[in-house]
Amino acid sequence: MGKSSHRSSDPAAVPEPAVPAAPPVAIGRVLSDARRQAGLTVDQVSADTRVRVPILHAIEDEDFSRCGGDVYARGHIRAIAKAVGVDGEPLVAAYDAAHGGAPSAQRPAPLPDAGPIRMTDHRRPNWTAAMVAAIFVVVGLIGFNLFSGDRTPATVGEASAPLSATAPASPTASVQPPAPAPSVEAIAAAPADRVTVKLVAEAGTSWVSALDGKGKSLFQNNLEQGGSQTFTDPKQIKLVIGNAGAVHLYVNGKDLGPAGAEGQVKHLTYTPGDPQAG
Repeated sequence: MGKSSHRSSDPAAVPEPAVPAAPPVAIGRVLSDARRQAGLTVDQVSADTRVRVPILHAIEDEDFSRCGGDVYARGHIRAIAKAVGVDGEPLVAAYDAAHGGAPSAQRPAPLPDAGPIRMTDHRRPNWTAAMVAAIFVVVGLIGFNLFSGDRTPATVGEASAPLSATAPASPTASVQPPAPAPSVEAIAAAPADRVTVKLVAEAGTSWVSALDGKGKSLFQNNLEQGGSQTFTDPKQIKLVIGNAGAVHLYVNGKDLGPAGAEGQVKHLTYTPGDPQAG
């Protein structure tokens, strides 16, 4: 009787074709293309994000060694992405995938169980007893301060105050709160050899036209409420601002306030140094 061979009909036995892995995201290429599409120069992005120009060039070339570490690299990627109008979180995720993963994914290995600790040297000092004795001394000093002198109850904070304090604070004296620090996001970076102008539409929408020192158009569009634009040039920036009262001006690192009155059209020119509108 002849033997017949049977080929397995089990689908599980058929190997599935390998799925090619997705190519890695070119973070620098994405940021560079988005910057060009937004009509921004590297200097403008640097002024808006406070990331130095050499670091920006390195990131666009996929070189993150100049960022100073993974934490700074992630922060730079998020700031640049926001400035050029793209979502920075997928780029940060791509950076983590290419550089060993996010910090939360790296968990320390558990320590091996070495069993109970045994004290073999009986000549070592008993630190627990010393700490208990120190606590008793502190409690005794506090109790002495509470019931000595004029019997005035003292708080723990008063008992630990320096002995050299002589005059008590006046009960009517008011404590002045520290002045709030200026917003870092609101003040444009101002290199000494360039003019840097930042416009923030705080009170409404305004139409803005900006020209550089050679007459080249940098921006001609509506600036919606909540939006901002930063312009920089070695020589001068010329502006035409419609509804000037809606736009807040920052020139060469100085806060100049609103560009004008509500509904007013302003023609302004700024150069490096102390901002003087022309």
